[in-house]
This record gives sequence, C-alpha cells and structure tokens, in this order.
Amino acid sequence: MKQAKTNAMRMLDRQNIHYEVREFPLDGHKAADHLGLPPDMIFKTLVTTDLAGGYFVFCVPTSEELDLKKAAKAAGVKRIEMLKQKDLLTLTGYVHGGCSPVGMKKLFPTVVDCSARQWETIVVSAGHVGMLMQLAPGDLIQMVNAKIEHITK
Repeated sequence: MKQAKTNAMRMLDRQNIHYEVREFPLDGHKAADHLGLPPDMIFKTLVTTDLAGGYFVFCVPTSEELDLKKAAKAAGVKRIEMLKQKDLLTLTGYVHGGCSPVGMKKLFPTVVDCSARQWETIVVSAGHVGMLMQLAPGDLIQMVNAKIEHITK
C-alpha cells in the first residue's frame, strides 16, 4: 500500500527536485539489502544539540557512525550530543526511524558527510518509517543548505 506524500516529498516537489520513493518493510539497517543498494549509499539523519539551544542535523551513511567531535567542529560549536529520542518529534515533526533532513519544522544547520559526493544519488528518509527517497546529493545539499564535511569516525 502506497503511503501519502510526506512533508519532505512535498517540499522537493515544490522545488522541482527529482527523487524516487523507495519503500521497505524493514528497519533502516536492513534497507540496503532489501533494496539491493550499497549500505554506504543510504544515509541516516541524526539530530544533535549543543545544550545551549542550538540544534544541528547530520546525514551519514547508515554503515558509519557520527564522530561527535568532528560534527561539533563542522557545526562551529565546542560540543554536541545526540538529541534525546523523546524530543525528536516535537523539534522536527518526525519520529525516530522516519526523520528526514528535508521538511523539518524548522531548517536547522545541516551537514552531510563528504562520502555523499561519491554517489550519483543517495538515499535518505522520506519522513515516514519504511519510506525512503533517492535523490542527487547536490539536490539534497541545496534543499537544506547543507555543508559537506568529513563527520564520520
């Protein structure tokens, strides 16, 4: 059964950015196998805080781990930590496992791992658990005004 369009998809539509919806009945870690894609091509969206009222979004391959020191440096702050899961929906409008870098309640400073450059397209959450969207990294970067940095361990 096809899901209704998410806020992330509607925002891409308004900007005439091409994307492809990829649905899967599994958790994100198994999405690559299910979709027949390399794990490094599928990016997870992580939300952090500097505990001083600042929030930052990072997109890293699901096969990698965010390096909090590199991420803080990329965000221009001294220290960051992962946002508590209970605060995610209120802050972003998305639930854990369905958080998209596109279409959050507010546009937060966003950093995409530099490994995205190696792909013609990457896959990110479409804003609903079990729903992904495949798009050009440059389109994602432009859409959320992201920086590109090496932010993985």
